[in-house]
Amino acid sequence: MSAPDQPAARRRHRIKLARESFKFSVAHMTVFPDGRKERMHGHNYFIELGIDVREISFEKIIEFAVVRAAIEAICLEWREVLLLGETNPFFELVKRDDTETEFRLCGERYVLPNQDVLLLPIDNISVEALAAHVAELLVERLGPKVLDPSLVEAIEVGVNESPGQGASCYRPLA
Repeated sequence: MSAPDQPAARRRHRIKLARESFKFSVAHMTVFPDGRKERMHGHNYFIELGIDVREISFEKIIEFAVVRAAIEAICLEWREVLLLGETNPFFELVKRDDTETEFRLCGERYVLPNQDVLLLPIDNISVEALAAHVAELLVERLGPKVLDPSLVEAIEVGVNESPGQGASCYRPLA
């Protein structure tokens, strides 16, 4: 049986979104389990999204503009800051007031203006952890109206820190 003749129940469909606007440039320091960390450095990260749908039909179309806007909003929130994983066992928030954030990471002290620091509720700033966090943010922000579980089986979020180097998170919806 050729592919076009296959019954609809056997077909799988994936919608893909990977646009130039799905990027953010940030500084980070990946921490290793033994308490070592990388030096602070930056990447130009790119997000890509796959949406696995059960069927394609006129009645069940996914509005790309809404999905694009959600990804672009995340990129804008994360642009040009230092990302920190606030649940990392080697991270200690010493003080955060109206102007500054003081923290320790792997025993080293840092003080930065608040606008330059973004605390994320994850344990590390790695492509794996970022992909998982973006997947959860998209499920939360898009909700069942856009990611209708009767239509969407799963999403897969990829975060790439350079061409050919990144990670993805496959997130089933049911």
